Amino acid sequence: MTAFTITPLHSELGASLTGVDLKGSLDASRVAEIRDAIDAYSFLVFPDQHLQDDQQIALTRALGKPEANHVTLGTSGQVDHFHTIGNVLEDGTKLGNAHQRTVFQTGNNLWHSDSSFRAVPTYVSIMSAHEVPAEGGETEFVSGRAAYGRLPVEEQARLDPLICIHDYVFSRSKVAPVSESHAASLPPVRQRLVRANPRTGARNIYIGSHAKEIEGWRHDESRVLLDALLAEATRPASIYRHRWQAGDLVIWDNRCLLHRGTGYDADAYRRRMRQTRVTGACNTLAEAVPPLAAE
Repeated sequence: MTAFTITPLHSELGASLTGVDLKGSLDASRVAEIRDAIDAYSFLVFPDQHLQDDQQIALTRALGKPEANHVTLGTSGQVDHFHTIGNVLEDGTKLGNAHQRTVFQTGNNLWHSDSSFRAVPTYVSIMSAHEVPAEGGETEFVSGRAAYGRLPVEEQARLDPLICIHDYVFSRSKVAPVSESHAASLPPVRQRLVRANPRTGARNIYIGSHAKEIEGWRHDESRVLLDALLAEATRPASIYRHRWQAGDLVIWDNRCLLHRGTGYDADAYRRRMRQTRVTGACNTLAEAVPPLAAE
């Protein structure tokens, strides 16, 4: 089997992988290579793939169990494994800046980890770019692993035992109302503030816009810590900005990355991205975190 050609994209995360066609079926050894690359680089872009929905869901299933779209599930009770990101509907019509759906999607412009508000959060997100705007619409990524590594050992030890409450309504209500049925389907959940990759042991902070407060702390004290950690993780030098090209297939590791959209002019441009997600193995509280070397 021909190995990938791997080109790193940023000192803290990301790689471009060429030399593989993801449209066909993948054998176990190829899937293992992709998993190894996810653990090493956290963000992978496979250019010029042009995957259609059936091919994307096959890739998703090769990496694990597809996650149900929480919006569709919470509002209608139906299971759909795809999210459409952008302003282009199934019939090809385009929504503008003022449309309620466009406004709701601006919540994606907050730093977040996909589905951290679910009891079992997402392992990876998989995005296939179909139409991209000529200007704007980039997605930015930062590594919670790199941010954790920059902290003093004493601060790492202080953070290790903390539990954070993640709340979808807390974050999304900042940009648009959340329906009662959707809110009821996503009650606040407890997650580790510090996670560790189960295969490598590498640690990372696990925060983002859905992270509301630290369990057992006052809300104002929680916000001081969480806001400081977010500022550290998202310092300008640590941001990788991905400029999408039609045909890109991107996989990112939600266990250790934060991402956000940068916005675009939906009145002027079309944007259509199809996203699937692979559910994680368990709630983060059930994950093993090896002790620090200094402990």
